[in-house]
Amino acid sequence: YVKSGLVVGLGTGSTAYYAVERVGQLLKDGTLSDIVAIPTSVRTKEQAEELGIPLVTLDTHSKLDVAIDGADEVDPDLNLVKGGGGETSLRSP
Repeated sequence: YVKSGLVVGLGTGSTAYYAVERVGQLLKDGTLSDIVAIPTSVRTKEQAEELGIPLVTLDTHSKLDVAIDGADEVDPDLNLVKGGGGETSLRSP
């Protein structure tokens, strides 16, 4: 679902970690280009920076094309619950 030219939300946690790694690899090898990403935590921001993933904020890019994250729970209506890990969030002022 992540394609060149998209604004990508990068989630936090064990599942998202591997997806962020893969996005970094695809950028490095040229399979992906011209993407920008918005991290959901300090940890993901640091990971993305180490991988060379270009970062922006919701202040400059308020609409995401796709978001990558895991869920801690899924209810019968397929609503996702996030936040069991207690990671520090990044918020726009």
